[in-house]
Amino acid sequence: MRRKKGHSNVRIGICVLLVVGAAALVPAQQGNIVSSYGPNNQDVTFDQIKAARLAVKAERAKTHAALLALRYDLKEGTGDARMSGGKPVPIGPTARLVGVTWEQLGKMTPEQIKDKGLFPYPPLPFPDHAEGGMLFPKMTIDVLPRLARFDMDFDLPEHFLPEKAPPIFLTTRPDLGDVSKGKVITLENYYEIFNGILNPKQLEGLRLLVTQFPQQQFNATEDRRTDRADGMIGVTCFDCHVNGHTNRATHLVGDIRPQEFRHRINTPTLRGVNVQRLFGSQRALKTVEDFTEFEQRAAYFDGDHTMAAKKGVNVLERGSQVHFMSEFMAILDFPPTSKLNIYGELDAAKAAPSELRGQALFNGRARCSTCHPAPYYTDNDMHNLKAERFYKQTLVNGMMMAHDGPIKTFPLRGAKDSPPYLHDGRCLTLEDTVEYFNLIQQLQLTAQEKKDLVAFMRAI
Repeated sequence: MRRKKGHSNVRIGICVLLVVGAAALVPAQQGNIVSSYGPNNQDVTFDQIKAARLAVKAERAKTHAALLALRYDLKEGTGDARMSGGKPVPIGPTARLVGVTWEQLGKMTPEQIKDKGLFPYPPLPFPDHAEGGMLFPKMTIDVLPRLARFDMDFDLPEHFLPEKAPPIFLTTRPDLGDVSKGKVITLENYYEIFNGILNPKQLEGLRLLVTQFPQQQFNATEDRRTDRADGMIGVTCFDCHVNGHTNRATHLVGDIRPQEFRHRINTPTLRGVNVQRLFGSQRALKTVEDFTEFEQRAAYFDGDHTMAAKKGVNVLERGSQVHFMSEFMAILDFPPTSKLNIYGELDAAKAAPSELRGQALFNGRARCSTCHPAPYYTDNDMHNLKAERFYKQTLVNGMMMAHDGPIKTFPLRGAKDSPPYLHDGRCLTLEDTVEYFNLIQQLQLTAQEKKDLVAFMRAI
C-alpha cells in the first residue's frame, strides 16, 4: 500500500513539536551545578513553585495530547465481554497505522519497520515526563479528592482503565465472592466491611494499606504538587492498588537517572501476588515484604533517600507492620472463572471454539506459554523483548525512546480486568497486545488467529 504523504507530514511535524517541547529536560539543577539529588533547601515558596508549574501546564498537556492522538484512536469501543465487576472490556486495536495494514506490517522485518518509522508501539511517555511523580485517574480522584494534583491531569480515557471499584476475591473465602460489594475500600470503611472475615493480623495489615503516608508529590513541604497542606495529605498503598487490584495510576521508575531515561510505569494488580517472586521496577526484590518496605523507603520519593527524610518517610517495622500487610496481600485472589480446570487450562466442555483455538495457539505457534505457562500464566522471570529493534532512539515528549531492557512476566490470569497493558500501558487493549507481540515475535498471525488469542485471554 502506498504511504499517504499528508499523514507522513503530520507525523514529522508533531514529532518535531514533541522534541522541542522537551528541551528543558535535565537532571536536578542547583544553581549551575547538576546534581543527582533534588534541592533539599528550597529558595522559593510554594506559591512560586505552583505558579511556575501552572505556567507550563496547558502547553505540556497539549503536546502530550497531540502525541496520544497521533498514536491512538482513543474513542470508546466495546463488545460483549465484561470485566469481573461488569464494566465493558475495551476493544482494539487502537494504534494508528500510517500507509500500511496490520497484515503488511507483520510481514516486514524489524529493520524495515524501524527505517520507515512504522512501529505503532514505542515506549509511552509520562504526561509531563520532565516532572514525573504519582498521577491518578479522575475516577479515583472523584472518590478521593486529596489525590488531585494542581499541575497535571491523567492522560488516558477511563474506558481504557480498570473498574473504579474492582471486586475483591479472597483465597480464604471464595464463598463470599466480591467482598468489596462495589465499594472502594478506605480507612473509613475497611473495618465494617472486613471485620469477621479477616484474622486480626490481616485486618491490621489492611488498615496500614489504606493509611496515608507522605509521598514526593503529596506532603507538607513547599515543593508538593497538591494544594493541601493539612492532615489530608499523603497517599496509601490502595490509592494506586485500589481494592487490591489497580486503577493503572502512573509513575516513573524511581531507580533510573537521568530523568529522560526513566520509564513510565503503570500500577500492576496485587491479585495473585502470593504466586509472584519478582517485584520492583528492576525486579531486584524477591518477596512482597521487601517490596512493601522498598515502596515506603524509596519509591514513594523517586528513589531519593535525602528527599524522603525531608518529606517525612514512614519507616515500617518489618516484624509486625510489613508482615501484617503482606499477610493480607497474600490472600488476594484472581477473579474466579468456571472455564478453567484444576490445571488452569480451559475445560473443553465449557469453552467456546474460538477460546479453544486461542489456547492451542497460545501453547503452540504463538509461543506465549514459553513465558506465560498455566496455571497462573507467568514464569516468574524476566525477558528482554528487544523492542528497540523496531524504532529509533529519539527524545519524544521528554522521554528517551531507548531500550526497555528486561521486563517482568506478569500473570495473565484475569487479564481482561487490567487494561492498558505492558509495563507502561502502551498497549491499550488486548487486541493491541496481540498485535505488539505478533510484531515482536515475528509470528505473522492471521486476523482470525489474533481474534482467537484475544478470546482465550479474556477467558482466563
